[in-house]
Amino acid sequence: MHYDPRVNDHGLPHNPFLATVVPRPIGWISSLSPEGVLNLAPYSCFNAVATEIPFLMFASGGPKDSFRNVEATGEFVVNMATFELREAVNLTSSVVPPEVDEATLAGLEMVPSIMVKPPRVARSPIAHECKYVKTVTLDRLDGQPHPTRIVIGQVVNVYIDDDVLRDGLIDITRVRPLTRLGYMEYSSIDTSFTMPRPR
Repeated sequence: MHYDPRVNDHGLPHNPFLATVVPRPIGWISSLSPEGVLNLAPYSCFNAVATEIPFLMFASGGPKDSFRNVEATGEFVVNMATFELREAVNLTSSVVPPEVDEATLAGLEMVPSIMVKPPRVARSPIAHECKYVKTVTLDRLDGQPHPTRIVIGQVVNVYIDDDVLRDGLIDITRVRPLTRLGYMEYSSIDTSFTMPRPR
């Protein structure tokens, strides 16, 4: 089949687009409002965009609390969403007023970061502390603005739990990252293989 995603003429019961871009890592973003209220929310439109001097991005339609907080305070933390923490990750996706602390709602302990004010999730085995760089907005081909906003931050500190290291490398099967698939489906990384690049 072929379909035009601008008009969604696929004839299927649900939009298949996000099921065609999988698996997507989940950026579990912690941020603080200017008043100091903690916000914790998962974003599946998330990824790394550089390596030597690392940057991370997350995106979503419309101005959400995470975006307002990051743009106002200039800092955020990306916590690794894992299979072990899947229920808490899901709870923090709840639509609640800005004054509600999602970490408390999910019963999560937060611990201080090193280089930024927003705390990290204590049980998350990897966390990236970021300084806000810019927000990118999108225009459609017809010139009309798209509601999606992309926040980009530079990583200034990385936390790695020593328990997920083996022989000096991160053992991804110990981390078990949670990934987003299509619809309401998720997966976790339980196996990996090595494949050297051709010379």
